[in-house]
Amino acid sequence: MTTTRKVFTIAGMAGTLIAGGVIGATLAGPLAASANNGGNASTNSASSGSLGGAQLTAATAAPSASAGTFKSNENATHEAGESATVEAQEDAGQRPSGGSRAFTPNESASHEATESAAREAQENAGQRPTVP
Repeated sequence: MTTTRKVFTIAGMAGTLIAGGVIGATLAGPLAASANNGGNASTNSASSGSLGGAQLTAATAAPSASAGTFKSNENATHEAGESATVEAQEDAGQRPSGGSRAFTPNESASHEATESAAREAQENAGQRPTVP
């Protein structure tokens, strides 16, 4: 391999690596910036530490209105089969917990093969599983 070919090969690999980093940062950057730390600003700044006398604080981004906003299904057919509890949760802007239908477990063979004994016991008791 000639010196020129080696230089072009190395430059091409470096360019590909840089382009991949830029694409990754573009895609993953907004996801990391919108992560909720679960704490308030005073907790974050107190636990984040310092570097050279400068206090490092974790940024807490406010979620956008469209990200994860629950929208109720107000279709008349859907509303007719809904319990008062579920309707009250929807009216309060909350995602309904449990729903108004009875729990029916997935009994397909492929699903059952991956299920833990604790989950199977909950399903057999007619409960919504809380364990994997």
